[in-house]
Amino acid sequence: MKNVAVLLAPGFEEIEAITVIDVLRRAEVQVTVAGLREGEITGSHDITVRPDTTLDNIQPEGFDMVVLPGGLPGTDHLREDPRVIAFLQDMANAGKHTCAICAAPTVLKTAGVADGKSLTSHPIVEEDLKGFDYRQDRVVVDGSVVTSRGAGTAMEFALELVRILVGSDKADLLAQLMIAR
Repeated sequence: MKNVAVLLAPGFEEIEAITVIDVLRRAEVQVTVAGLREGEITGSHDITVRPDTTLDNIQPEGFDMVVLPGGLPGTDHLREDPRVIAFLQDMANAGKHTCAICAAPTVLKTAGVADGKSLTSHPIVEEDLKGFDYRQDRVVVDGSVVTSRGAGTAMEFALELVRILVGSDKADLLAQLMIAR
């Protein structure tokens, strides 16, 4: 079974986080939601989530993929946390997938794990990603780096993660069952 860590910071974008968690779990992927701190975490639209654990209680070697939802100020909290940066670097150094949506690709930039990669993001942070092979595609996959534009692309992003982890047949079946395509 594949294992994915989804990191949550206060001010995360709820649609991006919950869609990824839900779709991956439907695909029978083990998802661990790890908060940057103990207790419940409130998103950017005042929806509160209780993570499974905290970032301090997980190790990169236990995961095949890490996913960062965007949202503000959630992305800022992720980018400013040295534990997040170290987690991303450890994942990338092990050849594992580092994935981000919305403003969170800027965290991949800060960690240095997207260097030389094609990526996308929400338009509000496009300027922050100058120097990268920036695309306006809804989802961009470049090796082990996967990025997406925002809340409106969360389903496509989640299904692409399923395709990577479990295969196209499962991703297509889920898309059909959820009437996503």
